[in-house]
Amino acid sequence: MSARVFHLLAARPYRIGMAATTHTVTNQPPPLVGYDVFTADRALGEAVERHVAPELLDGVQEELAVLGRSAGSAQAQEWGVLANENPPTLRTHDRYGNRIDEVEFHPSWHRLLGKAVSSGLTDAWGRPAGHVRRAAGFLVWTQAEGGHGCPVSMTHAAVPALRTDPALAAEWEPRLTSHVYEQGLRPAAEKGGVLFGMGMTEKQGGSDVRANTTAAAPLGADGEYVLTGHKWFCSAPMSDGFLVLAQAPGGLTCFLVPRVLDDGTRNAFAIQRLKDKLGNKSNASSEVEFDGTWARRVGEEGRGVRTIIEMVAATRLDCVIGSAAIMRQAVTQAVHHASHRSAFGGVLVEKPLMRNVLADLALESEAATTLALRLAAAYDADTEEERAFLRLAVPAAKYWVTKRCTPVAGEALECLGGNGYVEESGMPRLLREAPLNSIWEGSGNVQALDVLRALQREPAAINAFLQEVGRARGADHRLDGAIKGLLTELADLDGIEGRARRLVERMALVLQGSLLVRWAPPEVADAFCASRLGGDWGAAFGTLPHSLDLASVVERARVEV
Repeated sequence: MSARVFHLLAARPYRIGMAATTHTVTNQPPPLVGYDVFTADRALGEAVERHVAPELLDGVQEELAVLGRSAGSAQAQEWGVLANENPPTLRTHDRYGNRIDEVEFHPSWHRLLGKAVSSGLTDAWGRPAGHVRRAAGFLVWTQAEGGHGCPVSMTHAAVPALRTDPALAAEWEPRLTSHVYEQGLRPAAEKGGVLFGMGMTEKQGGSDVRANTTAAAPLGADGEYVLTGHKWFCSAPMSDGFLVLAQAPGGLTCFLVPRVLDDGTRNAFAIQRLKDKLGNKSNASSEVEFDGTWARRVGEEGRGVRTIIEMVAATRLDCVIGSAAIMRQAVTQAVHHASHRSAFGGVLVEKPLMRNVLADLALESEAATTLALRLAAAYDADTEEERAFLRLAVPAAKYWVTKRCTPVAGEALECLGGNGYVEESGMPRLLREAPLNSIWEGSGNVQALDVLRALQREPAAINAFLQEVGRARGADHRLDGAIKGLLTELADLDGIEGRARRLVERMALVLQGSLLVRWAPPEVADAFCASRLGGDWGAAFGTLPHSLDLASVVERARVEV
């Protein structure tokens, strides 16, 4: 050590137990904790107010505020961290060598699931405004942790498929919509509530489920079968029951597979391994083998896709809601950080370029939330016109909103700089979770092709869609121009498959623009139409026209702690 360094240290002695001045923490944002996730979300709150009948509104708002306070609590945030730091493990055998095929989860996973179920996030189909209140709750609660939303979503979505068989629906629907969560494998009749999973995908087929080779052999009793085959992806294998597709003598058919039979014995359900995924670490995704597996037919033989399609549509909507939740949490974190972090002589949020980035992200988040709640409201209305609207709007929204999620999460992470790249910030978990919803329940091409099928076969669907976007016609010239351009594209469906993504993107953007023009504050609608529909936008976030009221857009997205 040089004499100079020695004398400098001697002149500034350190005392054990006292913090050095160089370690005093300054210019860091306070923890974003202890806030109401629902009440702080202006776009979500306005959507609930818009779509819920006045006589129900006070009760629904209070219900969601209670959940929002839980979602923003330190406890829920800790559950999310622990559930992901301690992912599920597979136990194929017990200590004696008996096959048990159980998945063990950290207690935090069960606490997250229990709160979701007790808050009614599997109960939408029989309650007034059930889909809107449930969608809003799902968007709020999955901001605490996204992985456990998978079994919540599938349990909710199984109801319409089971309703194709009134006897099955009468038996299972009360269990699926129960507000009681009971972990562990027991006969469903002995539990206060159950969870459902789904198994469609196989190695050789992927999204082409008609290529499935799992075989279903009829038994003597009506509607009972034995399954033999392998499912390449089966999520939430700890669930009490599953809807699966298999080839019966009459063709591809939907079946209900319980994990535990009525007599208490375990069904043949061999979990071969858990998938090691990019994200979604708290949730178990598995490969399973059926070998002599008892199943009950749901719907008619040969109509498996038609039977299960309503479940698929409902889970696709949850992909939209889940992506909106990730985007909202990412934007919330970015705006919060920028509101408390100073650089280059001022608070980041007041810097024109950072404000542009934050406003651009906030637009994407609000557009996703507004669209998701509009789709949920269509489920509640349950009219012929709204069902036709959903036929096109759900796959279009699923395509576009889920694709926007990853770039939003990545840009929001960058707003925190190096802090955002560190696991403790929570941003890397959001980024790893972001691509999931674009892949599950049919990736981008599957959604685009589904839209094309509806356009070519279901004229009522395109009529309902155009009526919806047309409700804002005349309110913004950029929206009017986009609608005109969309009509031109729709007029020529020859050779459209190669440009299907472009078409579906435009459909989703026009729909979002229409909703925002009708319902969002003028500064939000103006910025959205100028950038997404008017073409005054670059290839990255933060390229909005400088003449817009970006400060108001950012302020609308801010959370006060």
